[in-house]
Amino acid sequence: MGWRLTAPSGSPPGRSSRRREPDRAQPFGPPRARSLAPGAPLRLTLRPYFLIVPALLLTCGILYPFGLGLYYTLFDFSASKPQPDMVRLQNYETVFTQDAFWNSAWVTVLYAVGAAAVETVLGVAVALLLHRSSPAGRVLEKILILPLMIAPVIAAIIWKLMLQPSVGVVNHLLKPFGLGGVQWTDTPTGALLSSIAVDVWVYTPFVAILALAGLRSLPTSPFEAAAVDGAGWWYTFRRLTLPMLWPYVLVAVIFRFMDSLKVFDIIYALTEGGPGDSTVVLQIRAYLEAIRFQRYSFGISYTIVLWAVVYLAAMVLVRHLGRIQRKAAEAK
Repeated sequence: MGWRLTAPSGSPPGRSSRRREPDRAQPFGPPRARSLAPGAPLRLTLRPYFLIVPALLLTCGILYPFGLGLYYTLFDFSASKPQPDMVRLQNYETVFTQDAFWNSAWVTVLYAVGAAAVETVLGVAVALLLHRSSPAGRVLEKILILPLMIAPVIAAIIWKLMLQPSVGVVNHLLKPFGLGGVQWTDTPTGALLSSIAVDVWVYTPFVAILALAGLRSLPTSPFEAAAVDGAGWWYTFRRLTLPMLWPYVLVAVIFRFMDSLKVFDIIYALTEGGPGDSTVVLQIRAYLEAIRFQRYSFGISYTIVLWAVVYLAAMVLVRHLGRIQRKAAEAK
């Protein structure tokens, strides 16, 4: 209970007496929301509804095309059949019974796992190097974001020219070492590795920036205590840095793995899915079925399957991220 000073009746203004009166008891609990007066302007009454209009428009803009595409997968709509018949789940049954689907799914997994793993390792390594403040490090931080400023399809076209066997600059630089004339994108393995390499070149800076931000937000007291105890660099990194940095790294892994599962631009600009179908991922397979072969419902079925795969992978990774964050908070 609080007290306040009151002036007695008859005392001159500006003076206060030592007599105190108890304040009114305040009810426990959160403060009640202030209600609008009956005569409040209409704009104040409608303001909360106006604020949710952009969110509703965005939700409708996302759900309407998705629902329409899901509806089209129940038909056999194509360029040769403008009046489609309902086939229910036959498109999905055909997708899962095709060898082409499983080949594309395998290529997609290889690409996503390979790109995300290499980008994570290189990104964390670059972040550790840049974490040590130096003039060269500050310059490299500015240069690091340059690949992110280039559109992925433009980067793929540039690398396609650089990887040309006869006139490409890569073979020209490797020629003194006896490695000239390599067919980078003309073999199935080379095409897949070249696509992953371009993805790594474009998106490793993204992982490095996230990891560097995480390193700079870590508390310094555990590292100072480890230095006093004489702990080595590897022990400090394995026992302190990596456990506390892992939530930031996992966020980068989630973004890159989900994005790699949906890749289209880099592979299509670099190899167009070839040679053969060695780099035809699920996104390119959906494009070929819907646009090139003009089997629209069948192509949309591929995109719905891809969406389900990405959604399930994101759920698993986000749940794992929550557990890692709780462990990191306990470690701090």
